[in-house]
Amino acid sequence: MVIKSQITINSTKDKVWKVITDIENSLNFIRGIEKIEILEQNGDKFIGLKWKETRTMFGQTATEIMWITDAKENEFYSTRAESHGAIYVTEFLLSENNGSTELSMHFTSNAVTFKAKLLSIMFFLFAGATKKAFMDDLIDIKAAVEKK
Repeated sequence: MVIKSQITINSTKDKVWKVITDIENSLNFIRGIEKIEILEQNGDKFIGLKWKETRTMFGQTATEIMWITDAKENEFYSTRAESHGAIYVTEFLLSENNGSTELSMHFTSNAVTFKAKLLSIMFFLFAGATKKAFMDDLIDIKAAVEKK
């Protein structure tokens, strides 16, 4: 499954980057996040940051372990999570245009195990709700950036 969402933020890439890379404090501005616990930090480097994130989706509380796999400051970063036999990759991409920044979120899930492949059929039923949840995150990020 692939889901893409984007939003225009009335600010510079630098300011957007500072907000979206503030993983530890993201629960203070993203409504869907209930708890963040940093598990590993790679000194002052962003790549390698690993955290546990708790959210409620579809009426269920779920905790996932995620980590930063790749990043280029003010351009993009990628996260990865592995859960229930599937690999989840999310990319945040920034592009600036006339003083505003386009923030895009690309989510991909890849079922690895047989059980996960069977469950992936059900995910298509929830694709609309998942896209809405991602859009809600982007709206929250926009509000946090533009408030600063």
